[in-house]
Order: sequence, then structure tokens, then C-alpha cells
Amino acid sequence: MRSTKYEIVAHTDGASRGNPGPAAAGFILTDSAANQIQAKAFFLGQATNNVAEYTAIVKALEAIKQLGAKQLIVYSDSELLVKQLNGEYKIKSEQIRPFFQQATDLLSEFKNWKVQHIRREKNKEADKLVNQALNLERDVTMPRMSHERRVTSDESRTRPIRLGVLISGGGTTLMNILEYIKDGRLNAEVAVVISSRSTVAGVEKAKKAGLDVKIIRKKDYPDIDEFSYHIEEELVAANADLVIQGGWLCLWKIPQRYENRVMNIHPALLPSFAGEGMWGHHVHEAVLEAGCKVSGCTVHFCTNEYDKGPIIVQHACVVKDDDTPDTLAARVFREECIAYPQAIRLFAEGGIVVKNDRVKIKESVVHC
Repeated sequence: MRSTKYEIVAHTDGASRGNPGPAAAGFILTDSAANQIQAKAFFLGQATNNVAEYTAIVKALEAIKQLGAKQLIVYSDSELLVKQLNGEYKIKSEQIRPFFQQATDLLSEFKNWKVQHIRREKNKEADKLVNQALNLERDVTMPRMSHERRVTSDESRTRPIRLGVLISGGGTTLMNILEYIKDGRLNAEVAVVISSRSTVAGVEKAKKAGLDVKIIRKKDYPDIDEFSYHIEEELVAANADLVIQGGWLCLWKIPQRYENRVMNIHPALLPSFAGEGMWGHHVHEAVLEAGCKVSGCTVHFCTNEYDKGPIIVQHACVVKDDDTPDTLAARVFREECIAYPQAIRLFAEGGIVVKNDRVKIKESVVHC
């Protein structure tokens, strides 16, 4: 089965304060490049929570139909609604039945569609919009904005940037980022952790930290397209603003929506000592073998080639005459622990401009 590239991604939500009580329904639509197309919420007066949830998806589907899209995915934090629309649960409430019928009739008009459940914490933006309508007791429409404006504008800088972190090993980079967040040195939150291996230490560390962990193993999918699609699906569901590869060892196809939004850190000064097979101690052994006097780390945006993409930050360190791969790795890692949060902060503050495959740092952004 080939992956479906959805034209529209919808996040829907409905809420009732009292059940029944004052209720509202809303949706946020984005395109394949993560640009926000529409964001609306509707004050419903007195209604139940289920009516509000169904109203949200009906309103979203009507809006998508007007846009002329044929392929879509809808995320809802109502497990009941999702299971009913997917045929897992029967409709028992006569009050809900007409809404269910309206939703299924609309879905039948699309070529490809998917309705998927997500946890409430991954649906914060839609939830926030619905609560605005409830507080104001009127409909709310947010202005259309691109992803670039959403993550770099002055009004959004107080919002923690949502990170999707990809790991394949011990999770040391993830733990370093969490330490920066905990200490207040990085205005971010880890929305999801995706591991390409199920038994590595990083998975247990992430779970112990209370993070949402997904296991997506390359060997479980027939080709790189399916593998990449499932990674993208989890990132979109988590509303990830930026993807961080931390000890991630799998090549995946970065979709358009995440172009210049996936970072990687390499334990050498790119473009030297790069390419397939050049990771971890393999890099440090090669640096020592070449007799280099300086090494370091590079944070860069990822492309669909190993260790390619615009360079964001580089930190250097000396190579000592008596270095071993272990001692050099430890010295380089100390620089990595500074460089990666620095690059994330630059992105979050809108300090990065990519032009002609080169990164330019805005002079107005102060970083350390």
C-alpha cells in the first residue's frame, strides 16, 4: 500500500461546559507545507460535548470541501467520535446520529481520508481556539498565516516551540535538551519522541521523563516511503514546529512541510568526515587518523542526503596529541551540548534565514 500525501490536515475540537452547557466547536486547517489555511471556532449555545465534537468535524469537512481538496487527514481528541467514524463503535445516541450521518456523507465525497485520534495535549491549538469562542460567547476566526510567521512573529515568541525528537540510541541529546528546558534556558517543549529502535536506553529515559514515545522501525515497513510517511504522520499529529535528530541513524524522506525544519548534529566540522557510515566513534577515529588539530560539531538543516543541508552553528575544539576516540568524543560532546540548544533557540526566535542553501543569522537576534 502506497503512502497517501494528504493535501489538508485538520485538527478539530469541541467542548461543553456543563455537558449539556455552553458549547463551542472549532477546527484548524493546514496545507501540506504546514501553512495555516483556516482557523475557526463556533459558539453553539447549549449543547453536549459529543454534539460539539461532531459539529467541529462537520464544519471542518465543509470547509475542506469548499477548498476543493480531495485528500485529507483529520485529528480529533475524541476517541468516541474517531472510533464511530471508523466503524469500530456503533451509534447509540439518537441525538448524535444525524451529525454522524452528515460527517460520513461528507467524508464519502473525498478520494482519500483518514480520521485519527490524538491525545488532548497534542490538540492544544484547536482547544485554545474553542475556549476563546466559549469565553467570548461568539464565533472566532483567526487570520490566515504561514508557518514561518507563526513560529517567528513577536507575538508567538512567548509560546514554547514544540519539538519532535528522533532518536536511535541512548538519548543523550534528548536529555541535554530537556535539561535546558527545565532550567529555563530554552523556551521549548518536547511534543513527541520517535525512536527507530524499541529497546534502546533513550526510549526508557524518554518514558521516565513523561514524554510521548512512538516506536517507528524501518524494518517494519516495505520501503522508505512508508517509513517516512509514518514519521511525518506522528510529527504532524504532535504539532511539531521543529524536528530534532539526536543520534538518529536512519535516512528518511523529509516532506515539504518540514523543509528547513529538521535539524541534525554531526560530531565533526562539516563538510569534513561526513556521509553514510560516518557517525559516533567512526567519525572521531577518522579525525585522529587524519591527524587533524581541530575538530568539533555542526548543527545543520537536513536534506534527503546524509550530512547535507545548510549549516546553522559550528563549535570547534582542539584535538590533543594523546587523544583517543573516547577522549575526543567527550570533548566534542561538550560542544554539542551547547551548540544544539543554541541552534534551536535561533530558530524559535526567528533568527535564521535560509537563502541559496546557506543560513544567515539575523543581527537582531542575540544568542550565546
